[in-house]
Formats: sequence, structure tokens, C-alpha cells
Amino acid sequence: MNTAVWQLQPFEGLSTARLHDILRLRSDVFVVEQQCIFLDIDGLDPACLHLSAWVGAQLLAYARLMPPGLKAPAPVIGRVVIAPSARGTGLGHRLNQHAVQACLQHWPGQGITLFAQAHLQDFYGRAGFVGVGEPFDEDGILHREMHRPPGDLL
Repeated sequence: MNTAVWQLQPFEGLSTARLHDILRLRSDVFVVEQQCIFLDIDGLDPACLHLSAWVGAQLLAYARLMPPGLKAPAPVIGRVVIAPSARGTGLGHRLNQHAVQACLQHWPGQGITLFAQAHLQDFYGRAGFVGVGEPFDEDGILHREMHRPPGDLL
């Protein structure tokens, strides 16, 4: 997966084909694979930055970066997803690194928040995120709010 091309774009910079691929991957994983019926197209995408990794025309990884104040006081990394064909390759760790770096560059001096599925707390912990509060149910899946304090890259 070292040949992946990373892109960070505002919503307006996404082509219709790229947006389709992003929404398709999110739906395939979050709705179908995880059997979670929820409103993925929540109206927040236009205000966000969209981080994606591609090999040719194939989308392998994606994360949505929300500016401070949209969902939490700090920037939020959300909709983190790896295509099934790319799992187990280390791409998830690289996605986290790129997402943290992008947040630090676009919103310097701020911490970062994410709302992790509870079983992924250790995964995000390796990227400097620490759980806060108690786990909570979101759309039938146990989640945990996690924060990464302001600071340097991993």
C-alpha cells in the first residue's frame, strides 16, 4: 500500500465520481458490513475536509476532518474507514498519521477529538488519543470519545 496516493480536499474539490466512491465505501462498511442503519449523509460533509488514499481509481482509505466547533470544540476526525481489501496492511495507521497531520496543519495549536468504536480504543491510543468519559451507544455500536492533546506529529 506504499503506492497509495493521498488526497486532502474540501467538499467542493471532490469530483462527483470521487464523492460517489467515498459515499459508497462508507455505506458498504458502516451500513452493510456493520449492519448499522444510520444517516451517513448528515449534512456535515460540505463543511469538512476529506482525506482519502487511492491506488489508481480504487479508494482504499478515507477519513472526514471536521473543523473546530462543528461537532466538538476541537477538530474531529470521523468516518474513518479502510476498504476490506486493504485491511491488515498498516494503511489504517498511515490514515491516522495523515489525519492528525492534516488537523495540526489546518487547525494548529488545538487538540483533536474522535468518537471511536469502543473496540478500536487501543488502535487510536497508538496515535496519541486518550479515552474520556464513559463508553456510549451510538446507532447500536458502543463508542468512546477520545482526545489527542495539542502537540507534534506522531
